[in-house]
Amino acid sequence: MTTFRSGFTLWQLVKAARELTEDARVRERVDAVLHIMGSYGGTYGKGRPLVNALEDVAQEAILQGDFALALRFQRFAAYAGGELFLDIIENYYDDEARERSEEHMRRMAALGADRAVAILDALCRDKPAASAADARDLFRGIAKSVDYLSLGDGEGEIRLSPKQVRRLQEYGHMEMVLRNLPRPASAEAARMMSDVLADVDAGVLAQLLELRARQVGLAALRTAVEDPDSSESALHGCLKNQEWIFGGAFVAELARRQYTPDTILDIPLLRGDGSLHVVELKRANIKDLVIRRSGHLMLGAPAHHAVSQAQNYLRIMDENRPSILAEHGVDTRRASATIVIGHPRYVMGNITSQEIAETLRTYNTHQARIEVITYETLLDSASRMLALSSVRQDADPDQDEESAA
Repeated sequence: MTTFRSGFTLWQLVKAARELTEDARVRERVDAVLHIMGSYGGTYGKGRPLVNALEDVAQEAILQGDFALALRFQRFAAYAGGELFLDIIENYYDDEARERSEEHMRRMAALGADRAVAILDALCRDKPAASAADARDLFRGIAKSVDYLSLGDGEGEIRLSPKQVRRLQEYGHMEMVLRNLPRPASAEAARMMSDVLADVDAGVLAQLLELRARQVGLAALRTAVEDPDSSESALHGCLKNQEWIFGGAFVAELARRQYTPDTILDIPLLRGDGSLHVVELKRANIKDLVIRRSGHLMLGAPAHHAVSQAQNYLRIMDENRPSILAEHGVDTRRASATIVIGHPRYVMGNITSQEIAETLRTYNTHQARIEVITYETLLDSASRMLALSSVRQDADPDQDEESAA
């Protein structure tokens, strides 16, 4: 069940975001959001209409090429739809709230360091000849022990308010992020890194961070694919706002997933010409993705069902093109689709990865608007794109200039 959210803070953030654009169509969509939310002191329009209106702003911003504003309203919609906590939204777009959060983090870090010193003092008292290895073993033991600690909710135990539970969840998310950050191997390396970052070009740094984010996202998708129990929703979560994985032909992932009452698209992508491309996701664990009949290989029933579903989506998009274009600004006539389904690791019958690829290639040559690929193909293609990006980042600019000369 969806937990819809809204409130004064979101109302303030939406009003402030309106001033970030001069585009009349985007402002019109923002005004529609403010109309739903009402004036100060009201109910602020909590519910599905508010989520849809926020997604409409994000979509219009995408169509106008303002991707920063689109991302802002996508996050607003995620909060209103119960997918993000308010604290996270504030950390992105409320300077005062972010400063308070950073101060809290600093105090927590200082407290942790103080507790670490106390633990080391106790170790030295109990074991004067303790070595650095002993200290490492002690802290490793503490780190492993926290997984077994429980706060509980019975008499005499600790009770947590919803806000405290949310804070713990945020720390858990922060810990996962920090674990993925590259760490210098020594104090000298840390100083060198600091010197580099002091002079680094902001654009280059942003590209490096984006590259790192893509690497983490691709690794998460690979992990989900390799888990035989991963659901379609789990795979969808790994691919959300990761349109780069599907190739350079797509500008962005559209905010709105529903354009007619009876169709909800998995991942709607916007092509450079403003037309729609639909990505339909199915499970990776499909045993009969490709089958062998009378010595010949062919697609199994799950793939044919997925293709039929995509065909119906495209037919509905064609039939409703005028209303969708007028209301949402997206051209759905002759839209195309990609179906991502299955992985060779799960296919039964001693059918090789190469045979699966050839079977799909043969099938796709007879399709005009729908392509069927496996998660293996998607992962391999995205990995090659990342490898090329890494090579470009590692290239010496001075050497490029000399070559050009």
